[in-house]
Amino acid sequence: MKYIVRNAKEGDLLTIININLQTLPEHYPYEFWLEHLRKWGKAFFVAEVDNLVVGYVMARVELGFGHLSKRLTRMGHIISIAVLPNYRRKGIGKALMLACIDSLKNHYKASEVYLEVRVSNEPAIKLYEALGFKKVKILESYYLDGENAYLMAKKL
Repeated sequence: MKYIVRNAKEGDLLTIININLQTLPEHYPYEFWLEHLRKWGKAFFVAEVDNLVVGYVMARVELGFGHLSKRLTRMGHIISIAVLPNYRRKGIGKALMLACIDSLKNHYKASEVYLEVRVSNEPAIKLYEALGFKKVKILESYYLDGENAYLMAKKL
């Protein structure tokens, strides 16, 4: 299956939100998506198959104490990533992550990237570990339904 990964545009947001609504229990208001696109658009990507957006990754940049370095660090924070079910296990999620990580490092000069993932989401955890992320800690009752999350991080 051929796909392309490109930066998201404002015209993609309703499709991105629809993918989020179909695939993930965590949802955000339109303004949240728009703010991330406007502030950190170089790290906001979509994947297209036959001109149809089938996945996305949204990130932001934060300044804080690193999860790995334990000093003041410019960090990329991957907020949300999703791929429609019929397009999974084809390398799209990995390609989205690689594009996002590259932009966080080279465009935004982040020296670390982190994310949160449900402890039950084994396919995602395996992908993140394959990309070099390490489990840093468990976030108790992180999700609204009470499920714990792993905070996973990677040095850039």
